[in-house]
Amino acid sequence: MKLSDIAEQLACRLEGDGSIDVERVASLAQARPGDLTFLANSRYIRLLRTTRASAIILGDRDPAAPCAMLRTREPYLTFARAVGLFDAPRRPAPGIDRLAAVAADARIGDGVAIGPFVVIGSGARIGCGVVIYPNVSIGDEAVIGDDCVIHSQVAIRDRVVLGRRVVLQNGAVIGADGFGFARRADGTHQKIPQISTVVLEDDVEIGANTTIDRPAVGETRVGAGTKIDNLVQVAHGVTIGRNALLAAQVGIAGSTTIGDDVMLGGQVGIAGHVDIGKGAVAVGQSGITNSLPAGAFVSGYPAIDNKEWRKASAVFKRLPVLKKRLAELERRLATLETAKSAPTARPRRPASPRDAGRGRRRQ
Repeated sequence: MKLSDIAEQLACRLEGDGSIDVERVASLAQARPGDLTFLANSRYIRLLRTTRASAIILGDRDPAAPCAMLRTREPYLTFARAVGLFDAPRRPAPGIDRLAAVAADARIGDGVAIGPFVVIGSGARIGCGVVIYPNVSIGDEAVIGDDCVIHSQVAIRDRVVLGRRVVLQNGAVIGADGFGFARRADGTHQKIPQISTVVLEDDVEIGANTTIDRPAVGETRVGAGTKIDNLVQVAHGVTIGRNALLAAQVGIAGSTTIGDDVMLGGQVGIAGHVDIGKGAVAVGQSGITNSLPAGAFVSGYPAIDNKEWRKASAVFKRLPVLKKRLAELERRLATLETAKSAPTARPRRPASPRDAGRGRRRQ
């Protein structure tokens, strides 16, 4: 693909030879002639001088590179779009594989591709243009919106609802039973039937082996445009707003509400029945035990303001030394207090000449 064509499709300002042929997109460190690379983080400016790429995407104010340049206000977003230019569509041909099992009363839209060993339950509705890869299970009365992509080994349980353009990566489980049990008098546990549903709104993407549970009452809902990474657990009755980002191994306990545009780093844990305000950010491995206001930026366990956490974490490695110093100060203070409280000895009166004479006469 000619660089000039790429610049036009990405709406970038071209500086350099537009007739260059570009074969792929690569990182600054790995790029070679024929590659288009990008600079989206100032930490990598040092690599500009040594890159072997034929062209680079970079910001309007970034320093010049020794190759052709595509200038843009948003280099990372432009890079994401550039990758799409080189990603040839790999869509299965429409049709239902002969090894699929589709209920007689299931409704299948136009242009749907259903792979082998797919099972679609009674009363399910599959929208137009949906792609269902092999070994997917879709339960009774589930609803799949137009243009969804469901990868292998996904399980969509009964009555789950997917909006349009939802992407489910391999092994995701949508609508499994929430973890709900009532304790009996004898110490055993009574299962609470989890009979409600899960709703994924338009343009949601769910990562591999992520689980989103159904509740006993109400619903579990993920808002439009939200992206969830691999190995995330969303418990029953959770509500996640629009355009949220959840990194790998996040765990959210039941009945929690997460606002729009929230960002949760890897391995963040959130207690149940709390509210996370719009735009809040939690650094990886944070433990959130209480509700957070909109725009909060927290770290640590229990999660506190990020600036306060950074100050505290800077002290952690000095704690053993500080403990020794504190013990020494306490010892010295105790010594001073002991000396201060001890009774003072009365000074002896000097002997007078008369007393001295009396002493000699007694001898």
